[in-house]
Amino acid sequence: MTIKRIHSGKRISRVVVHNGIAYLAGLQALKSRGGTVAEQTEDVLAMIDRLLGEAGTDKRHLLTATIWLADIRTAEEMNQVWDEWMPEGCSPARATVEGKPASAEHSVKIAVTAAVID
Repeated sequence: MTIKRIHSGKRISRVVVHNGIAYLAGLQALKSRGGTVAEQTEDVLAMIDRLLGEAGTDKRHLLTATIWLADIRTAEEMNQVWDEWMPEGCSPARATVEGKPASAEHSVKIAVTAAVID
């Protein structure tokens, strides 16, 4: 049984791959911290693309997504960016909920799992 950890530190690994599944930690915007929900969503989805690539997969193989919004009323703004990003026919099982962010500068947090491409 092999467990691969990517961008691993003392407290968190950004990605853990085990048994053909890539588990991404919850990600928040870095470049657009304090920006609009759309900007933060774009930032987080770009990070997801990069990390999935490092894990040997991509967004077409997503299994689940959990999205936390500081204000659930911004869901449509986030969904517009998500819908442009997600390839047709590849949508994962997904939950979107309101949750208090770690800082006032963050409005969006996303965690995903994906099947690793053979």
